[in-house]
Amino acid sequence: MSWQPSNDPVLGDPMSCDALDLVIVPRTRDLGDGFAVRRALPHGKRQMVGPFIFFDHFGPVQFVSGKGMDVRPHPHIGLATVTYLFDGSIMHRDSEGNVQEIAPGAMNLMTAGRGIAHSERTPDAQRASGQQMLGLQSWIALPEGSEEIDPSFQHYAAGDLPMISERDFTARVIAGSSFGISSPVKMVSPWFYTEVTAAAGATVPLDPDHEERAIYVVDGEVEIANERYEGPRLLIFRPGDRITVKALKATRMMFLGGDALEGPRHIWWNFVSSSKERIEQAKQDWKTGRFAAVPQEHEFIPLPE
Repeated sequence: MSWQPSNDPVLGDPMSCDALDLVIVPRTRDLGDGFAVRRALPHGKRQMVGPFIFFDHFGPVQFVSGKGMDVRPHPHIGLATVTYLFDGSIMHRDSEGNVQEIAPGAMNLMTAGRGIAHSERTPDAQRASGQQMLGLQSWIALPEGSEEIDPSFQHYAAGDLPMISERDFTARVIAGSSFGISSPVKMVSPWFYTEVTAAAGATVPLDPDHEERAIYVVDGEVEIANERYEGPRLLIFRPGDRITVKALKATRMMFLGGDALEGPRHIWWNFVSSSKERIEQAKQDWKTGRFAAVPQEHEFIPLPE
């Protein structure tokens, strides 16, 4: 998606759990037609968790017949986007010629690298009938040596992603490794992303082996070290501690994180880079039409002034 920096909350919830580094309450914005977006990253006190540099939670929203999402073509550099849906569908088109309908539970990783443009719209059939939408979009910052790699797109249907099913919780490994199993998604740096659905009373372990880890509670309520946290919340943990998460009610959450990058990143509009000069170049490239066009699209989002 396309975005502009906003006044993110600086302070998170108070907490007493020693294993927690920060608790972030996402800031909610209404983008129109009742389409609510909650932004957890970047945050005033934390730019990234592993390479996750942007984390948006959109919906739930019910689009009536004839209405839908229309994110016109816009550019990215220096990052990869992950669009993950719980409800609804999005039609992805990009300047590499990829056209893919994104469905719930599927993994869609668009690596921008040196530059890509894409659009995100409601598919025609769902626009005609109306649909409910609920999902997440994340940006994964690329390591310095990979910021200028060729753009690419990977798609894995929900049934192609490994899952574990325990008595009272299930987990779908979207990227990286969790619960001893690995996703087939190819990555340029170590990170992980897992959807966990837990019944009331379930206890779920968070793997201590990843350098940086967080849990995003989409909905429901959890208990960690005798402290309660209701969704939506991003819970960021200190390295090394073994964490057990207890669901106090039916809960949907995302486990995420990975290796920390070698340094912070500059973010401007939809551009992420270790170099301010590279972002300035990307601005001019978009303004002067040097990004490749998105097939079947005749609109675009102008460079913000």
